[in-house]
Amino acid sequence: MTGKTVQYKMRQIIYTIFFLLMTILILTNSQKSLYYALNGLNLWFSKMIPTLLPFMILSGIMVRLGLTENFASLLHPVLNLIFRVRKNVTYAMIMGFLCGFPMGARVTGDLLDRKLITKREAEYLLAFCNNIGPVYFTGFVLPLLNRRLIWPYLAGMYGLPLLYGVILRFTLFRDMEMTPQSHMETKREPHTALSLLSQIDDAITSSVQNILMLGGYMILFNLFQLVPEVLSGLLIPSLPTSAAIGVKKVSLMLAPILEITGGLGLLSDSMPLWSLLSLPFGGLSCIAQTYSTIRHSGLDIDEYIRHKLILSGITVIYYTFWRWFSPESFLI
Repeated sequence: MTGKTVQYKMRQIIYTIFFLLMTILILTNSQKSLYYALNGLNLWFSKMIPTLLPFMILSGIMVRLGLTENFASLLHPVLNLIFRVRKNVTYAMIMGFLCGFPMGARVTGDLLDRKLITKREAEYLLAFCNNIGPVYFTGFVLPLLNRRLIWPYLAGMYGLPLLYGVILRFTLFRDMEMTPQSHMETKREPHTALSLLSQIDDAITSSVQNILMLGGYMILFNLFQLVPEVLSGLLIPSLPTSAAIGVKKVSLMLAPILEITGGLGLLSDSMPLWSLLSLPFGGLSCIAQTYSTIRHSGLDIDEYIRHKLILSGITVIYYTFWRWFSPESFLI
């Protein structure tokens, strides 16, 4: 057998074992399974739909009607001085940072699909514009963690990705051309009332399909919380007290890595620094949702993950320096 065949068979064995384990855990822990599935469903219904679906629909309409340049015109002169990008790239940056995950990836994919940006521009946007939204961060995360300060956390959550975007623009993406917009756009027909209604219908259909997919991912990855909880529960009775506490702590730390919202809820304010450090990565559920959003675009999810890991490392450095230079205000 070739090396690729062996790797394929090994992956198949690992996947089979994992999903067999999940099936056994669900059948033998029905109450916990119900709790995690319901938690994912509630988070999707109460957080994702009202905060994300309207932006998905509105952005979809604007992209389809070619209104993205007009929308971006107000901030483009400022952002263009810093990032040296075209208006449609500016639009994706605005939507990605203001509307929150996964709007950055979705808008980038929509613009690329309609040839309003180049693939190189899409790769650049995906590297730093798909983040936790400010409404979610200030309205859910900081109150959950009982943090009183706001600006240092906003700087860590959004200032660092912006800085990373500037660095990328003049290093790894310095070859990104400022192609004239007219050379990129496809010819559009005049927008009649019928075409307007058609574009709205298409935007709503696409947005609802995407939000349903995100809900499925939130439920699935919340169910994955069963694995560390049940396994740690089996280990803890046979361990000394100190080791049992450590195992329980590790189990809790894995929660936001699997699914960020449900994981943060499980941690509450018990490990605020770890919660904050988990946010730039966004959890495996966010990675899977991003893949779902861009999988037909030709963009590389592995590259996206690498940038997320780099941003997580930069965030660790940021909080380390904050602790060194201002310990009296650290994590207040």
